Amino acid sequence: MSITHDFFLIVNPNSGRKNFRKSWTLIQNSLDTKNVSYDFEFTRFKKDEIRLAQKAIRSGFRKIIVVGGDGTFHHALNGIMKQNVCKSSDIKLGIIPLGTGNDWIKTYQIPNHIEKSIDVILTNKTDYQDIGKIIHKNNAIEYFHNLAGTGYDGYVVDKLNTLKKLGTMAYLLSGLQGLLFYKGLNYHIRFRNKEVNKKCLMILFGICQYSGGGMQLTKNADSKDGLLDITVVKNIGLFDLILNLPKLYNGQIVNHKKVENHKVTSIQIELTHHNNSIIEADGELIGNGSLEVFIIPKAIQIFIP
Repeated sequence: MSITHDFFLIVNPNSGRKNFRKSWTLIQNSLDTKNVSYDFEFTRFKKDEIRLAQKAIRSGFRKIIVVGGDGTFHHALNGIMKQNVCKSSDIKLGIIPLGTGNDWIKTYQIPNHIEKSIDVILTNKTDYQDIGKIIHKNNAIEYFHNLAGTGYDGYVVDKLNTLKKLGTMAYLLSGLQGLLFYKGLNYHIRFRNKEVNKKCLMILFGICQYSGGGMQLTKNADSKDGLLDITVVKNIGLFDLILNLPKLYNGQIVNHKKVENHKVTSIQIELTHHNNSIIEADGELIGNGSLEVFIIPKAIQIFIP
């Protein structure tokens, strides 16, 4: 099917900023002023980005722009990765950020500003990025572009929705609140021909540098090195975490004595004693239980400054 526009915009009218109508008017005026050829659709329900991304690809679009936040980007990415019309690496994916945390853009220094982020896209400069693949209960598959985790990380995301109106502070507050109630679980972990049993607070799988409203929880994350940056956190108490709050944001928390760091291409995690563990990917809840995580090198192109 032939197309008459260059870009397809997936627009989430429920993204983080309160005055969406004003933001959307500004976006359209900026695109029209710059003579950008585009088509668009609003999301109508949760995860509708998946349907819209696949619809755009079937219609012939290869440049897809997300208007929203990390969650909107996550679902659009899953639509791209799960389609079979073309290679995912043929797609160029960009963002006009309207979300709450907007963590992914920090790695690439994409401006958290409507007109400046549009200018980034219009330079048509792209680079390839690795994508993570999670296989969990009943062989369900989820892809992620930034950071995923299981354990306390998933527990915090589960509790985050009630605090999101507080913006980036919501991540920190929900995290501190969670330490009062969450207890570490026993995991059986396999990677690089090693098998270990550990009681952990959480296990993180990183591709990019920032998550949780600007925290840096993985060591030397590189979005195109073909490796997952694994952070295994043993039980850190509330008092210990409060003492180390600055290290959550400057990246030094990975050097804590109760934190382990690994670089792998894949990892398998099984729960012992029938414990449950919530899994999150890019701040979205995706399930619970045992899981496998893989890296897909240079899986997609992204617009960068």
